[in-house]
Amino acid sequence: QVQLVESGGGLVQPGGSLRLSCAASGFSLDNYAIGWFRQAPGKRDEGVSCIGSTEGSIYYADSVKGRFTISRDTVNNTVYLQMNSLKPEDTAVYHCAARFTPSWSSLSMEPLAPARYARWSQGTQVTVSL
Repeated sequence: QVQLVESGGGLVQPGGSLRLSCAASGFSLDNYAIGWFRQAPGKRDEGVSCIGSTEGSIYYADSVKGRFTISRDTVNNTVYLQMNSLKPEDTAVYHCAARFTPSWSSLSMEPLAPARYARWSQGTQVTVSL
């Protein structure tokens, strides 16, 4: 079975922290970039962060720079998103997604564009509220 399994969402107070995980099952992430996207009710998907495969490139949306950190665990075939200093406007359903980026490809072309990612997780709710 080929899928991305996401976990770690929940309810947190403003200023708090959460860590989301995205584990690949049935395939290796070695040749894939992993992106994190979020969608609030009535809004389109927004790119949050992504991490490259071979190049090791990392991108963040301006709204989360300095607060969120993306990382890879190659042994466990997992990507994490550490979210600190959370704000109410971070409330959304978060998805991770895989983008095929072999050595001849580049993440620099539209790194946070949802259309560039083909395989998506089931999503997890993140709610930031008192």
